[in-house]
Order: sequence, then structure tokens, then C-alpha cells
Amino acid sequence: MKKDLHEIIISALEDVKAQDIVSIDVTKLTGIMDTMVVASGNSSRQVKSLANNVAVDAKKAGFRVIGMEGDDVSEWILVDFGDVIVHVMLPTTRAFYDLEKLWSLRPDDRPLNADAEAEAAMLGSPPIGQN
Repeated sequence: MKKDLHEIIISALEDVKAQDIVSIDVTKLTGIMDTMVVASGNSSRQVKSLANNVAVDAKKAGFRVIGMEGDDVSEWILVDFGDVIVHVMLPTTRAFYDLEKLWSLRPDDRPLNADAEAEAAMLGSPPIGQN
């Protein structure tokens, strides 16, 4: 039985001792991808090893890596499989960008028309819907 890509990615990360592996379903937020996987490595060397292990294991299972970026510096490496994007980062880089929080916000978590409300406030008009 063929394993799915997500299982392969998680297994490959666990094999090289990734920390704080998080999967985020982003199907309702974007049409670009379905799932984002974020993981941390303790050093640039481990980050690179984690990303390489993901790519190698996925290729062995017949999946195609569309692209890999950031492996020259290895603070943050992105592995793109199309429907699944993997971000492997150093903990400080991960904390700074906080992708989990960014991608967990739904469009309805912010005011529907914040720009119009701000403009109305500047003009002295009542906020939209409060006439």
C-alpha cells in the first residue's frame, strides 16, 4: 500500500529528530496549497538534513519535489511539493516569522471592511453599519 505524501513527510522529519512538527490545513485560506508542515531543527546542519531527508524520502516514494529554497543558508528551508509545502527552520527564525499563527488566522478574524472603517473615522463619519 502506497503511503500518502503527508505521512512520508512526517516520518522523514521524525527520522532526523525534528522538533515541534505542526501540520496546518490551509485549504480554506488559499488555493495555492492544501497543507503546510512546519518543523524545527536545532542547528543549520540539522535543518538542512531534515529538508534533504524529506525530499529524498518523498522522491523514493514517487513524489516530485517542485522546488527547494533556502538550503544555501539553512536557517529556513522550504520544500515545495505543490499541494504540500514544508518549512524547516531554526527555532529563532520560526519564532520570528510565526507561520503557525499567520496561517491559522481566518479572513473573518479581522474586521470585514477595516479600510473603509478607518477612512470613515478619519472623515468623522460613523463606522459602517452604525448609521
